[in-house]
Amino acid sequence: MRRPTVLGIAVLLGACSLAAQNKKIVVTGLSPSAVQELQAAAPNVTIVAAGSDLMSQVADADAILGTINDKLLAAGKKLKWVQIFTAGVERHLSPAVRNSQLTMTNCKIIQGPNIADHAMALLLSLTRGLYRTIPIRTSGEWTRGQYSLIELSGKTAVIIGVGGIGMQIAQRARAFDMKVIGVDPKDIPYTPLLSKVVPPDRLDTVLPEADVVFVSAPHTRESEGMMGARQFELMKKNSYFIAVSRGKLYSTEALMKALDSKHLAGAGLDVTDPEPLPKDHPLWKFENVVITPHIAGGSDLVQQRRMELLKENLRRFASGEPLLNVVDKQKGY
Repeated sequence: MRRPTVLGIAVLLGACSLAAQNKKIVVTGLSPSAVQELQAAAPNVTIVAAGSDLMSQVADADAILGTINDKLLAAGKKLKWVQIFTAGVERHLSPAVRNSQLTMTNCKIIQGPNIADHAMALLLSLTRGLYRTIPIRTSGEWTRGQYSLIELSGKTAVIIGVGGIGMQIAQRARAFDMKVIGVDPKDIPYTPLLSKVVPPDRLDTVLPEADVVFVSAPHTRESEGMMGARQFELMKKNSYFIAVSRGKLYSTEALMKALDSKHLAGAGLDVTDPEPLPKDHPLWKFENVVITPHIAGGSDLVQQRRMELLKENLRRFASGEPLLNVVDKQKGY
């Protein structure tokens, strides 16, 4: 077998470099400064910021950062990769995209810390009575007798979806000396954060242990509506429900029934169904329901983490290495 010559190696490396340089990446939804930052981090590819000309720009692109739909898929004959900027990808997964050869990556994990902070804030606003004290601040009333305050130590949290967000919630719950049970279809390796993990088809077996249920799973065909009337009934009386991933994972009607019957002590919702929640929706009328307008994904650090992921995936794509956060399009996460 002949050994490659120095000239042969140089030619090969040159060809690889040329292939990388020829790759065109279309970016949408990022600021000009963010696009410049990506280009500086990946000088061996051509990055094009697209706006109203997105359809024409994607025609000869190798990848697109930001979005995908059937029209873009049809126009982008060379597309091999799409990077979604959020953790949830369900709105991008049309049948055509789901069954295409396109590799999809998402931004899971990077929003874990901030969404977990928000989940705990929703819970604490209920257990420490803040949902009552914050509205009366303008009146200047100083009343102490109307609060039934709860501490979290020794309580049990059931976390539905122990991925990048759920594991961060588990970390915070354990810091409050809570017992944590995970519900996830994946085989989760041992971690001291979780006392046990059960698959979704065993959710009903752990709900009677729950003092609080956190919903942090992605929205898929399998997870939609997994918290229904029976599941709320199985939860402990005076327990709490916190949802921070997608509103379609729980039945709004069943939740309101559980609240109206006083079975649940309260609910904290950053996600609802429908969303946005209409002004006249009955959920607004429950004093013990804290609702935030799907803002848990925001923080002062999340964009920095997102940019680091985008830059690393650009580097990997240019050099032909495996990408991070590849989505199983059939499973939806």
